[in-house]
Amino acid sequence: MILLGFDVEEFDLPLEYGRSISFDEQLLISTNGTNSILELLRSANIKATFFCTANYALHKPDIIAKIVNEGHEIASHGYYHSDFKPAHLKQSKEVLEDISGTEVTGFRMARMMPVDEAEIKVAGYTYNSSINPTWLPGRYNNFDKPRTWFYDNGVLQIPASVSPLVRFPLFWLSFHNLPLPLIKWMSSATHRKDGYLNLYFHPWEFTNLHNKEKYGLPGYISRNSGEPFILRLKNFIMWAQAKGYEFSRTSDFTSSVTGEHPVIKKLLPVK
Repeated sequence: MILLGFDVEEFDLPLEYGRSISFDEQLLISTNGTNSILELLRSANIKATFFCTANYALHKPDIIAKIVNEGHEIASHGYYHSDFKPAHLKQSKEVLEDISGTEVTGFRMARMMPVDEAEIKVAGYTYNSSINPTWLPGRYNNFDKPRTWFYDNGVLQIPASVSPLVRFPLFWLSFHNLPLPLIKWMSSATHRKDGYLNLYFHPWEFTNLHNKEKYGLPGYISRNSGEPFILRLKNFIMWAQAKGYEFSRTSDFTSSVTGEHPVIKKLLPVK
């Protein structure tokens, strides 16, 4: 399986680089990117998971409905993208369930920051995908965490995929900056080792971010943004499908791990 996750949030990244854009434009950029992603997934006939902030969902319920109607999963990305309180875990879940009309079982913390697993459990989530098990300067050092799925406080942890041995991250920045043949080679090696890939992106990457004066983003973020990024991910998906890899919503992967997936249940011995 390959799990594609998209973190749908208010586009507040420019704030980290001393730029300010209106909230309406933050929503517009994320919405335009989400629509491009949905078109890409539709053309490839695959399903994915959209980790949404409650704040985004409250302002764009039509986009949440569109995601659900096209067969994708809604999971939580917190209440706000740049503000977090433990109470937001349950509150965001309830808001997203009310707007989407679906059960929300998964969570991903904004910016992959640490979160109390006991609080995740109390809030009612089944899985958490908030760990990037590598070292990212200025962000986190998770070399002590497992590379692949594990349980913590009764919650299934699904870390982002990293390569074997050196733990090179196969996340959104890699897809912007590395040659595609290298990404494919590392992805193949990781899939062969782990049996799956967990990759995550953001809708704003699928829009043009090259306006340095407006967004203030460094080149390693804006590189290959917009249409080039759409084409890159499309190329990757076609390559993966040609190799026989299947794409899945994260909740379906969770069911396969726990033995609750209908296909898996048929294969398990009768108790």
